[in-house]
Amino acid sequence: MPSTSSRTTLFTESVIREMTRVAEQTGAINLSQGYPDFDPPEALLAAAEQALRSGCNQYSVTWGASTFRQALAAKLTRFMGLEILPDEHLTVTCGSTEAMMAALMAVCDPGDKVIIFSPFYENYGADTILSGAQPLFVPLHPPDFLFDPDELRGAFQQGVKALVLCNPSNPSGKVFSRAELEFIAGLAHEYDAFVITDEVYEHIIYAPHQHTYIASLPGMFERTISCSSLSKTYAITGWRLGYAVAPPAVSDSLRKVHDFLTVGAPHPLQQAAVTALGFPDSYYQQLQAEYTQRRDIFLGYLDAAGLRYTRPQGAYYVLIDIAPFGFDDDTQFCHWMAQEIGVAAVPGSSFFRQPVHNLIRLNYAKRHETLHAVGERLLRLRRI
Repeated sequence: MPSTSSRTTLFTESVIREMTRVAEQTGAINLSQGYPDFDPPEALLAAAEQALRSGCNQYSVTWGASTFRQALAAKLTRFMGLEILPDEHLTVTCGSTEAMMAALMAVCDPGDKVIIFSPFYENYGADTILSGAQPLFVPLHPPDFLFDPDELRGAFQQGVKALVLCNPSNPSGKVFSRAELEFIAGLAHEYDAFVITDEVYEHIIYAPHQHTYIASLPGMFERTISCSSLSKTYAITGWRLGYAVAPPAVSDSLRKVHDFLTVGAPHPLQQAAVTALGFPDSYYQQLQAEYTQRRDIFLGYLDAAGLRYTRPQGAYYVLIDIAPFGFDDDTQFCHWMAQEIGVAAVPGSSFFRQPVHNLIRLNYAKRHETLHAVGERLLRLRRI
């Protein structure tokens, strides 16, 4: 029997999705995989039903239905402060997962080097390897998850093609400051590198922090591929609607890769999502207020349970320090917690290149009643 590809030995199956299976097997409340347990806005559900019955059930244009791209360009122009053109700058993908994969394949040749901040969302390492490139990991140092400017410059000096930037960060909840982004932009210019962003949590930011699109900094649009999706902002993770924003020459390459990866994103759901893209600014203000409330409820229980954690600045994850419980292995702790406490988490080691085994990640994109139920279970950790 012939052997399978050697590249698949260089990364593991998703630990996040594995812990979802553990939650199902043990009956634990699933705080491992980052999706809400509530429905999207009613107007969006109604639009989806209408789209399914309105003749939109076949392929759209490969890089996105025209109506969707026009609505998306208008929304991005409003928030990014840049003129985003629907026909020149946008490629609609099957979630930001495909956007990131297509971006790396579009700009990287075999053997190119790509900088990834650690901790990192697990897809980035696999995406880099599958595109034939070599990941270079630069640590974000806990508990504040700051990078060392000299370490980052040292990585650029090795000759890199791109840097992957998750902002706000999954799993740390870090929001990169404008000064940090300007430093990264300066190195990208100096060493002639791309920046590939994952900004799916762009609208989930906690005061006083603010999200800055690195593409909006002077001279950066030409060397940035901004990837995002509608999944988290509108609570539609199962719709798989993402996109990449890039200058025309890069968009041409992105579209070629995207065409042969998935052909196109779901047409009826694109048409339905036009409704969401037209929501007023008050929707995003309410979204931030609601997630701030969820975060505060959840952190209140962590405080009451005596757990140590890093306070999230954005996104909807929190890293918790499990060192006081005496486990040498965070994976073992997560399996124990699912079985004995009834809460499923992700081992922090799956996000770190460096040997970190004292952290776990929990998500709080849940209804209040779910957060209270989880909180009551976590309070049992006080007695252990």
